Amino acid sequence: MPKKSFSELISSPGMPVLVDFYADWCGPCKTMAPILEQVANQHQGKLKVIKIDVDKNQAVAQQFRVQSIPTLILFHQGQPVWRQAGVVPAAQISQVLQGVLR
Repeated sequence: MPKKSFSELISSPGMPVLVDFYADWCGPCKTMAPILEQVANQHQGKLKVIKIDVDKNQAVAQQFRVQSIPTLILFHQGQPVWRQAGVVPAAQISQVLQGVLR
């Protein structure tokens, strides 16, 4: 299966996409992983969660001006609608999603 471009990944029709910009060496990013898993499970079929390694995808990280990691950016219809740097509790992410999910 060919790799999709970032713009293809984030313009998932009708489904918001939560992007986690992370790095393997980042401690807070490791803290974020199970939280994102929980959020993905809670909103299964309504939300796509993808992880972008900033070391391997520097161009994408620069494009969205990711200064610190982890940074979460929520895309809806290909447009960023919310972003947050640092560890974010699952409840806060779910609250943000309420405004986007139908």
